Amino acid sequence: MSETPIKTWAQAAPKLVAVAAGRAAADLVIKGGTWVNVHTRECLENHDLAIADGRFAYCGPDASHCIGPETDIIEANGRYMIPGLCDGHMHIESGMLTPAEFAAAVIPHGTTSMFTDPHEIANVLGLEGVRMMHDEALMQPINIFTQMPSCAPSAPGLETTGFEISAEDVAEAMAWPGIIGLGEMMNFPGVVNGDPQMLAEIAATQNAGKTVGGHYASPDLGPAFHAYAAGGPADDHEGTCEADAIARVRQGMRHMMRLGSAWYDVESQITAVTKKGLDSRSFILCTDDSHSGTIVNEGHMNRVVRHAIECGCDPVIALQMATINTATHFGLERELGSIAPGRRADVILTSDLKTVPIEHVIARGQTVARDGVCEVKCPHYDWPSHARGTVNMGFAKSAQDFEIIAPKGANTVRANVIGVVENQAPTKALKADLPVTDGLVETIGQDDICQIALVERHRATGGVVNGFVSGFGYEGPMAMASTVAHDSHHMIVVGTDRAMMAAAANRLSEVGGGITVWKNGTELALVELPIAGLMSDQPAADVAKKADTMVQAMLDCGCSLNNAYMQHSLLALVVIPEIRISDRGLVDVTKFELTPLFES
Repeated sequence: MSETPIKTWAQAAPKLVAVAAGRAAADLVIKGGTWVNVHTRECLENHDLAIADGRFAYCGPDASHCIGPETDIIEANGRYMIPGLCDGHMHIESGMLTPAEFAAAVIPHGTTSMFTDPHEIANVLGLEGVRMMHDEALMQPINIFTQMPSCAPSAPGLETTGFEISAEDVAEAMAWPGIIGLGEMMNFPGVVNGDPQMLAEIAATQNAGKTVGGHYASPDLGPAFHAYAAGGPADDHEGTCEADAIARVRQGMRHMMRLGSAWYDVESQITAVTKKGLDSRSFILCTDDSHSGTIVNEGHMNRVVRHAIECGCDPVIALQMATINTATHFGLERELGSIAPGRRADVILTSDLKTVPIEHVIARGQTVARDGVCEVKCPHYDWPSHARGTVNMGFAKSAQDFEIIAPKGANTVRANVIGVVENQAPTKALKADLPVTDGLVETIGQDDICQIALVERHRATGGVVNGFVSGFGYEGPMAMASTVAHDSHHMIVVGTDRAMMAAAANRLSEVGGGITVWKNGTELALVELPIAGLMSDQPAADVAKKADTMVQAMLDCGCSLNNAYMQHSLLALVVIPEIRISDRGLVDVTKFELTPLFES
């Protein structure tokens, strides 16, 4: 499957031993660098690295005995030699890119290993979609491991997905070559309540000797949390404060601290290490969700590592959290995550350990990027036509589809409102008194409240569920629509004008999915995402330009929240409190039950 294969350790071992002993020549030697050893937390000056068959053969003070006439030489000139960076939890689809284009975008930032959960495409195309992502991942020149999605739907009975994932699907996928474990177990109430399917998926993963990903999105650290820990998840990334981090590592979980496009959870949790002094081996850095604009303009795992250092973390400890800790967690300590004999030769040359400029990236013993430029081909999968035709609304929408009819005879209504929280995934359950005009509930001028609608797009039912959302700051007639709507990925439309909400929905149906922003009857921005309505196979820089235009369009409509698009895309994520919208209605995620739009 892989177009850039690497020999296994067993296949490479005879040559590695011969090179280290001086009986054979290395393919590549990096001379005169400072070896950042994440096993011992040392920085060892004037050291060399010898590489053969894509793996480290010798790491020591003098590799001259490994050099032959055909050996390539790279002069480190005292620069730090750090392991390639690992992202312990992320979703490629959230980058708006296919695995190939995502890889091409992050390679210049020093990311050489990713542990990905493609549950976004699982909700749209089922097991077949997961296989497509898995297969393209294996074609890349860096290490992309796939976690088999665990929850599609994420909350059974509260949403309807395009496809469902079964325990049998999980068991089947565990035999695929690139599957590293089970994706985040988002149905935490199912685990807490002993749901047989959830426990069967976890058992199938553990029976295969692989890692179970966690997702406990609740502030409750009482018996429910302990029940979840007993259910088998080996890690969690949903904590938002120091207490969350401490609670998880005390239960034997690895705690993942994320810095994505909109989730800023490192600063509030890394104090568990920097101030409380907990063992840093139990902590991992990750991105979770980074869209293409963030990756192109700001970075990927290098951005997370820099941020952790800025938050007071020792640079080498921060690097451990983005390399060896991640590899060890997934059972790959002997394969990657460090500069040591036998490991895959993934190494970065950088001139500074605090700001971590990514100057030269080597993956599997080959130069893949220099000075911010990717120097390798990232092959594409041949995506079939049905993967590009997934927006099926049933019929064109009109303003009438977005009307919210008040209870008969009401002059005002007391409504449940979704409250957006900047830089965090959770929402707030708010209440607001809204006026009624000609039998319809209105939001214009109502203290930052606008309409939200979920438009069914998998089975062409024509369904539209309407509600209210607060916190975006939109002003004047506008609408924004997206077919990226975690996790069921119907279509989310937010707006202050019903006719424009209809126009935005119809536009995405026309182009096969993506994101569109409208103001005063005119489309300001469009990001086409034709593959599953989630991804583009265009270069990241091109997608990022369109994403930047989208961000500016949101600002032009009055929204100044940081990366508000990410907040928009999570409004239907019915496993993160407090309140969300689904094709079934409003969902109270504190109780995991449907809740009415209006109070009686």
